[in-house]
Amino acid sequence: DAGIVTAAVIGIAIAAALWWLYFDIVALVAERRLSDAAPGAERNAIARDSFSYLHLPMIAGIVLLALGIKKVLGHVGDPLHAVPATALLGGTALYLLAHVAFRWRNVHRFSTQRLVCAAVLLALIAAAVEIPALVTLAIAAGVLAALIAYETVHFAELRERLRHQLDALTTGPK
Repeated sequence: DAGIVTAAVIGIAIAAALWWLYFDIVALVAERRLSDAAPGAERNAIARDSFSYLHLPMIAGIVLLALGIKKVLGHVGDPLHAVPATALLGGTALYLLAHVAFRWRNVHRFSTQRLVCAAVLLALIAAAVEIPALVTLAIAAGVLAALIAYETVHFAELRERLRHQLDALTTGPK
């Protein structure tokens, strides 16, 4: 029915938001940091920490989010129970918190906006057990969309500069 289709579309939007949050700048900066690191112990430590230890909670967050979305698809009009609500919102928060740690490990900068969004998502768990599951899913998507909009505007110059630097490195001098 329309509720399930709407939930599926919102679920895809959330997946796209998580992809954007990782690949827009985070992956580019991490790749650059890894390639700039001295070969040997420094590069190995960055690779180990960033792409093993810190990716594990990102993956766990995605798995929890998927569980939450599955439960939403089965009960779009009903409130979520505590476990699926925690999986949906807590998994998304875990993903964002892992991003904060990943950024800190690679460039020693803290992402306050991602931390705030994670806190908002965690706070929404209490409401998620009272409101329809579809509304909870839409709110989670809205929080992620607001985060992306903020970062797109706030970091526009950095994004542009980073992309031009990477283009220059990959294409070479002209």
